[in-house]
Amino acid sequence: MPAETSQTLDRGLRVLAALAGGGDGLTVTELAARLDVNRTVVHRLVATLEQHALVRRDARGRLHLGLGVLPLAAAVQPVLRDLAVPVLRELAESVGCTAHLTVADGGEALALAVVEPTWTDFHVGYRIGSRHRLDRGAAGRAILLGREPGDDAFAVTEGELQPGARGLAVPVRGVDGLEASVGIVTMGEIDVDTVAPLVRRAAGAIAARLS
Repeated sequence: MPAETSQTLDRGLRVLAALAGGGDGLTVTELAARLDVNRTVVHRLVATLEQHALVRRDARGRLHLGLGVLPLAAAVQPVLRDLAVPVLRELAESVGCTAHLTVADGGEALALAVVEPTWTDFHVGYRIGSRHRLDRGAAGRAILLGREPGDDAFAVTEGELQPGARGLAVPVRGVDGLEASVGIVTMGEIDVDTVAPLVRRAAGAIAARLS
């Protein structure tokens, strides 16, 4: 027998999900159309979410996610990091390169977890919390690739974030609400045929841990 659910809570969560992908924001009318819900119902949902700072209105009256979502997102980051680190450690040790999990944060790529290999003479230092544009660097480009269909896509870049540094990254797929990539960065050459399958396997392992 299916578990009973709350229609109001379901609709409120759908409002947040719609606004998360709303870009320039949505009007109440646009939001009602997307959710196929009466405008009066949407008004009540939005008013409740505004009281909790989960939704805000801009000067034009368009709706956006509010700052109240930030503590919720921040609380999730340590969980993602803990689940990813063992997989990243195995990847870093196997290829001898710095491995990382990067997530989309608005229009930026945010390095959420980083593991450096223990046996190499030198490796690239990559700081947790580092940010860069999504269209710069392998990690961000892989996240953008994850928005398109296809399971074999990966991004390879050279010198886009640091002179001489090369990166390869693969999108993490199959985790609802998460836009992320797993990648490696090195100052040496990348044997794409060897490394790409290992990075892809790591991305799949992290996705499985989060599912």
